[in-house]
Amino acid sequence: MLPTEISTKKVKELLDAQDDLLLLDCRRDDEYAICQIDGSVLIPMDELPTRVGELEAAREKPLVVYCHHGMRSLRVVNWLRQQGFEKSQSMSGGIHAWSEEIDPSVPTY
Repeated sequence: MLPTEISTKKVKELLDAQDDLLLLDCRRDDEYAICQIDGSVLIPMDELPTRVGELEAAREKPLVVYCHHGMRSLRVVNWLRQQGFEKSQSMSGGIHAWSEEIDPSVPTY
């Protein structure tokens, strides 16, 4: 089983290699409007139980979840793994760490 968390650097490597992964943003709509990572899909954490079917095509592929600082995404990953998404991982540090470590053009808040 994969570790629950994945570093921003590893996520960047996977994206650069164009690996077939789904990048899931679990923040609220208002947070997503401030900044997001290109190519990510937004499903807010509180909507996930009713919208999990939208992720069905990604059940067998790597699924990286992120939020603001990494706490919500950890909860989401634990829930997703209970639903059978065994390749889901939380991006440690969230989009804030992404901005600081990978892409400073992404605004922080």
